[in-house]
Amino acid sequence: PKLPKFRFSDVQQHGSKHENPWIIRGTKVYDITDWVAAHPGGEIILRAAGGSVEPYWKIFKIHEKQFVYDILEQYLIGTVDERDLVDGKVPLENIEDPFATDPIRDARLRTLTDKPCNAETPGEVLKDYITPNEVFYVRNHMWVPIVDDTYRLTIELADGSEASYSLQDLKDKFKKYTITSVMQCSGNRRKQMNDSVRPTNGLQWTVGGIGNATWAGVRLRDVLADAGFSVDDPPEDSQHAQFMGLEAYGGSIPIGKAVDAHGDVLLAYEMNGETLPPDHGHPIRVVVPGHVAARSVKWLSKITISDDESMSQWQRKDYKCFGPNEAGKENWAKARSIQEMPITSAFTSVSKISDELVAHGFAYSGGGREIVRVDVSEDNGKTWKQAELVDGDRKGHKAWAWKRWKYQISPEGAANGAELVVKATDEAYNTQPERYDAIYNVRGNLATAWHRVQL
Repeated sequence: PKLPKFRFSDVQQHGSKHENPWIIRGTKVYDITDWVAAHPGGEIILRAAGGSVEPYWKIFKIHEKQFVYDILEQYLIGTVDERDLVDGKVPLENIEDPFATDPIRDARLRTLTDKPCNAETPGEVLKDYITPNEVFYVRNHMWVPIVDDTYRLTIELADGSEASYSLQDLKDKFKKYTITSVMQCSGNRRKQMNDSVRPTNGLQWTVGGIGNATWAGVRLRDVLADAGFSVDDPPEDSQHAQFMGLEAYGGSIPIGKAVDAHGDVLLAYEMNGETLPPDHGHPIRVVVPGHVAARSVKWLSKITISDDESMSQWQRKDYKCFGPNEAGKENWAKARSIQEMPITSAFTSVSKISDELVAHGFAYSGGGREIVRVDVSEDNGKTWKQAELVDGDRKGHKAWAWKRWKYQISPEGAANGAELVVKATDEAYNTQPERYDAIYNVRGNLATAWHRVQL
């Protein structure tokens, strides 16, 4: 039978608030009312309702498969009227850009991708103990959600009971805590692994996928207790705290970390003494100090206590590591999700002070393990000298913050244009591997080999 034709204005009326939402793919119109109910990303697909789904599927590339197209065809109801097409296509001005409302970013950030925004902090800023909000690295998997006054955080326990809190509820009901903590992407320094061994999949961060900030908010432990969870004696069916963001990003942490009285896991609403910026999770984000930033879910909408970790692809696939020989043979189900971060250090800048060259950098270890030594070599590791550690104002039960350091380069090294090498040691005497060959993984995660810089 001949399909009916719909004006674009008709499709627009069937937006996310309509009881029968419609979407466009190509020039075809689909009624997705029944699909939304069964779709795990139903809330996200509703963003496309009343317009084209294709900008969203470019983000969620898992949809760009024939079997998905075949499923969608079951909901076909018509086509877009030719009067609303230009050269046989829906005109670009009628296709919503999901990133149109993203915030304007600081020009000093080194942009890796625009949509979604991924941008690293410039090295000269990283020598400061606290990384300013406007140049704190941005790691977004999707768009920045728009949050209104109806925002509420839902907590679901393993027994199915729920509790709900507004932002003001959290501020009024619970004690405010402040910690100083690093936030670091698992792919930080990936470019060096990529360039040293062989290609890696993922954003090619140099050293700027990291920052140190003061975070303020309420303890996750306290909120879970208020919701009826036994934080001192978690039940057997409660092994993980799963987090879901408003843009559908998800991750989880083991329940032991979530409820640890000295673990300092926060539901943060302030960053460096200011309201949490949109790019960093306004109104609420999880801050899991000592762990990979992928678990510190932004724009937090729901916490689920479960016997299993998050089912999201970012928990089950993206943030895992494998042996150097396992590329293309990864057993994703067997590999552990990255949680606590390993030790790392890097040069951030070299400056001239009183006619002498001084190298600056950071050193950091996950799990709250304090940095106790930073070694620098001017001859490829044959001899070493210790850098001067520079302390900052540390808040929290453990060493969640980084250590800054500085190293005075010898006159010979400065004159000869030496290659400098740095490695750090933490309180458990963990140190960095010399080379990337032994820790290579195709995702380029946890690139922690000695960092090098040519003068």
